[in-house]
Amino acid sequence: MLKKPPKSYFFSFFRKKSNHPVFYSIFRPQQTDLNTSIDDPQRARDGFKFLTAQCVFFTHIIRSCRNNLYNMPQVMSKTPNISAVGPIIEACVLVLMATGTVFVYSAGADVKSDYDLQRFFDFTIFKQLFFFPFAVAVMYAVKNMDYRRFSFRTNPVAKSITPYLLILAIFLLVLVLIPGIGTEKNGARRWLSVSIGFVSFSFQPSELAKWALVFFLAAFVDRFAETIKLYWKRFVPLCIIAGLVIALIVTQDFGTAAFIAMLTFLMLLIGGACWWHFLTPLPVLLPVFYFAIASSPHRIDRLKAFFRPDIANNALYQARQSLIAIGSGRLWGKGLGRGISKYGHLPEDTTDFIFSIIAEELGFIGAAFVVVIFAVVVVFGIILVLRCKDPFGSILAGGIVLTLAIQAAINIGVATVVLPTKGIPLPFISAGGTSMLLCAAAAGVLLNIAKRTAAGELEQ
Repeated sequence: MLKKPPKSYFFSFFRKKSNHPVFYSIFRPQQTDLNTSIDDPQRARDGFKFLTAQCVFFTHIIRSCRNNLYNMPQVMSKTPNISAVGPIIEACVLVLMATGTVFVYSAGADVKSDYDLQRFFDFTIFKQLFFFPFAVAVMYAVKNMDYRRFSFRTNPVAKSITPYLLILAIFLLVLVLIPGIGTEKNGARRWLSVSIGFVSFSFQPSELAKWALVFFLAAFVDRFAETIKLYWKRFVPLCIIAGLVIALIVTQDFGTAAFIAMLTFLMLLIGGACWWHFLTPLPVLLPVFYFAIASSPHRIDRLKAFFRPDIANNALYQARQSLIAIGSGRLWGKGLGRGISKYGHLPEDTTDFIFSIIAEELGFIGAAFVVVIFAVVVVFGIILVLRCKDPFGSILAGGIVLTLAIQAAINIGVATVVLPTKGIPLPFISAGGTSMLLCAAAAGVLLNIAKRTAAGELEQ
């Protein structure tokens, strides 16, 4: 049986001492001054205490469940009706994409300009309306494609799709760094502009590289599962490939590069690599990431704004405006389309801080609904990973679920100022055709794994 959770660690603290700006503004709005709450050092310290209390509470729960966690694969293997996993994930993904389209349209409202349909693709909200049905079509098309075509075990390496995806991604990453070819926005060269007739849109190669590396790692780990613990033959080649991708991204997009490094570490760990192997790249990785941070005053300002919110800093503006948007939504929100933070107050309101707009217009209830939908995708994705009999399908599904879960957690953490400000989009919701299409394709692969897993169990 589970032990009784320690109330003193969490519940009493939440009831008496929680002064984090988000929770303070939701549950005690009449006493809140959001313009000054984040600049109060005592309140910032109380916010960290609140997060620490949550960590202690959930650590206690995990320790209490430790014996059950060891038996989780056996428990999940007895879970009935695996055929329901795919439709549930499918429904959640469609809800997230529809929610994203609605709120990108809401957040993209601009009272200063007139919409011109002759410049349809110059407007974010129109592009999102176009990409939503296209992403749904991509998801269902990939759902009907055999995921084993990405494998190195069932196909020779030369006949698998995966290495060509990775080669294409690396080529595009090199191409985007060439002046005159790559498009520079907000001081970073991350996009390739593509024009087909009157249609003009931008493509972000780092998004393709992220997913291509996830598929490559899954295929590699599955193909060489028996020898994955060999350092020079297996671990070093993978580190070189992942390091090349990270090196091409880190100068222009530090957040995505760090995210890809984390995914590589976790997927190799899941695949069975020796834990001490991961210590050897640190002498190279740590100086590279330190130089990437130290060479950018903007990144340093963001870190200072996060760790020292009491000091005036231009990078603090986004964090403050995000908390104002979330806190002003309170419990039920201002109503769909009635938020005011999108009118020039909150930068990147359709991309990095779309969660703040959802919280402002739908309140704590709407924001919690989005979090719950992501949680459902993750939980049923884990069930699929444990129930899938094919090792490659299990590893690939784990990589897809891991990528979506961590990316969503980082984006929501940035919006709520639990993490430093960084441009990681919210999967299926943030504006951006590249992110939506690739996430939809990854979800399609996940659905295909679920369909074939269910078909295999029914045959048995």
